[in-house]
Amino acid sequence: MRRFAQVTTAAVVLGAIASLVLACGSGGGGTPQLDGTSWKLTGWSVSAQDPNDFTITAGFKDGQIAGKAPVNTYSGPYTVGPDDAFSVGAVASTKMAGPEPDMRAESIYFKLLAEAKKAAVDGDTLTLSDGNGNQSLIYTRQ
Repeated sequence: MRRFAQVTTAAVVLGAIASLVLACGSGGGGTPQLDGTSWKLTGWSVSAQDPNDFTITAGFKDGQIAGKAPVNTYSGPYTVGPDDAFSVGAVASTKMAGPEPDMRAESIYFKLLAEAKKAAVDGDTLTLSDGNGNQSLIYTRQ
């Protein structure tokens, strides 16, 4: 009976570990691992403005995305799921004003971030894509 209890306990523990690994995206299940990572925006798809002219960052921790946009800092919830699924909830930001080009870039960034539906990490590159699979935001690991 004692041996059965040990085997059962071991099976439960191993099952829990396997579930955690898959939930964190380390199990190769198509779920990007973002928690604990920091990124700098290096490319985007919709503007002639070069995002490298600004400091735009994204950090992921405990289900929250936070970073710096061209003028303001921001934060909000994010989720990842199977098959590279990704979404950002309502984002809060500081309300400072800045030069018109910076404000335009910030508006573009927040729009693309809200439209992101897929996330893929390939080495030191994070790519967010819209619902049609079009790459929209490209980051480099910091």
